[in-house]
Amino acid sequence: MKMNIKIKICGITNLEDALLASESGADALGFIFASSPRKVEPERVRYIIQHLPPFITTVGVFKDAPLDTVNRIIEICGIDAVQLHGNEPPAYCNQIKRVRLIKRIKIDENSTIERITEIMEEYTVPAYLFDPGEGSGRVFDWNMIKGIKGTIIIGGGLNPENVKMAIKLVKPYGVDVCSGVEKFPGKKDPDRLKAFIKEVRACI
Repeated sequence: MKMNIKIKICGITNLEDALLASESGADALGFIFASSPRKVEPERVRYIIQHLPPFITTVGVFKDAPLDTVNRIIEICGIDAVQLHGNEPPAYCNQIKRVRLIKRIKIDENSTIERITEIMEEYTVPAYLFDPGEGSGRVFDWNMIKGIKGTIIIGGGLNPENVKMAIKLVKPYGVDVCSGVEKFPGKKDPDRLKAFIKEVRACI
């Protein structure tokens, strides 16, 4: 029986790439509202979302943004979920309205399963993203999270060449890719994007 791994294509900046990703089989699209070469304005995201198929999940990515900014952008864009990529405390998360949350947990050389689990237990969120940096495209040692329970998503340096290995080792709920399927920051490579999705869907 095949695993139903969810695929999020992050760093979407234009309608063409959004439609390419959704038509190729992505489950979710990520729009970055934090400082990044892939940062997009809320009005553009609203326009893109209005032209998407109805069953695509849209995710806004924020990093240590004021709460009123996050809630205002949710309202403007109509996004389905929020990914918090900074040092947002649990109390902050509890004040975000009307959407599901993904909390990023930074993985570095000092991370241990015990420490990661402790951090996860501090938060009441539907899912956790494990990633070593803010859009750095760096891979981390997936063995660090092998066996961790919960709804977990792997990010950081994934691409068509390594995603199957990550899935086989960790068996995550989902995978999150950005630079690994790009021509350059903010523009997706159709061949690599389709290859990434094909590799994920082939996992058993």
